[in-house]
Amino acid sequence: MKQQLRFWPLLVLALFSGIALGAQDSASARAKEQELEQVRDRISGLKRSMDSRAAQRDSLGAELGKDEKQLAITRSELAAIEADQKKSRTKKAALEKELVSREAALEKEVQLLAAQVRAAYTSGNQERMKLLLNQQDPAMLGRMMRYYEYLSRYRGDNIKAVTTSIAELAKLRVAAADEEERLAALVDERRAKVAELDKGLKQRRDRLASLQQKIRQEGGEIERLQQQEKDLANLLAGLGDIMADYPVASDDPFTSHKGRLTWPLAGELLHDFGQPRASGGLKWNGVVLAAPRGREVHSLYHGRVVFADWLAGLGLLIIVDHGEGYMSLYGHNDTLLKNNGDWVAPGEVIATVGDSGGQLRTSLYFELRQGATPINPRTWITRKPKGQ
Repeated sequence: MKQQLRFWPLLVLALFSGIALGAQDSASARAKEQELEQVRDRISGLKRSMDSRAAQRDSLGAELGKDEKQLAITRSELAAIEADQKKSRTKKAALEKELVSREAALEKEVQLLAAQVRAAYTSGNQERMKLLLNQQDPAMLGRMMRYYEYLSRYRGDNIKAVTTSIAELAKLRVAAADEEERLAALVDERRAKVAELDKGLKQRRDRLASLQQKIRQEGGEIERLQQQEKDLANLLAGLGDIMADYPVASDDPFTSHKGRLTWPLAGELLHDFGQPRASGGLKWNGVVLAAPRGREVHSLYHGRVVFADWLAGLGLLIIVDHGEGYMSLYGHNDTLLKNNGDWVAPGEVIATVGDSGGQLRTSLYFELRQGATPINPRTWITRKPKGQ
């Protein structure tokens, strides 16, 4: 009995010890579960933040593409208006020159007619008597008088014609001045619009750069670049399928000019083919050449434009199919001067340098592909552009 009484305290102690240990284990489990939930919440928060910023980036990228396309159109309109303005000034200058010439001709005619009138006034009615007294042939006298009459009438008609011409030229000069004034107003309007669009684009680019910085910090830059490469590959594959039905044929094929082609423009090399682009094994599939805004971009070779539009990451992009499965790509342009389906000759101007696609510096992205495979343009191009 005494042994049983000694056992119970031990049993109770063990029981309470077990309960305490169980409580500790339960508390530890709850703490770990709570910690796990916190980790999950933080991961979910990071994912939501990345998704939100990616959505903002894509939305902002779409807006940026729309604005850059509109800016390209406006700049093209401005260039056309300035060209018309130059023609108008040339036309006005020609009119001014012709007007001076006509006024000089009129002055000469007036002086000749005045001399004729003075001579007739000085001789008066004695001219006929002198001719008769000099025993000149009356028929000759008649012919001379008729000659003077014709001459006087001719000079009068000539003065009238020159006067009319001067009046018409004066009207044309006024019209040219009005046209020049109208074009100047249009130029000012377009320049103001370009400045406004540039301001808006700068704000969007600053926002996009900030988002991209955050995305890079969160590990999304690789995915973005990979997605852009995938988008470009899909685009080229689709274009290849389409162009299979419309092959670019030539008596002087593209491959026969390997090693003898000319760069699309002269510029400072920012990134070369094959250089690392970002962590994760990505490399540059083309070259990036820095150049001033507006510098002309020339077609690598004869071919047909198969894409002239905005693409995420490359901005205003133009792609030329050269046949035999070869295509050249020109990105980050400021304006596109060709449309889908246009034929281009070697060295023809197809675009102008810009910073579309969210670039921080005006440059040209140039890439050469054979099918889906990017190839090093240096193995094909050796010559610099003429005059650059």
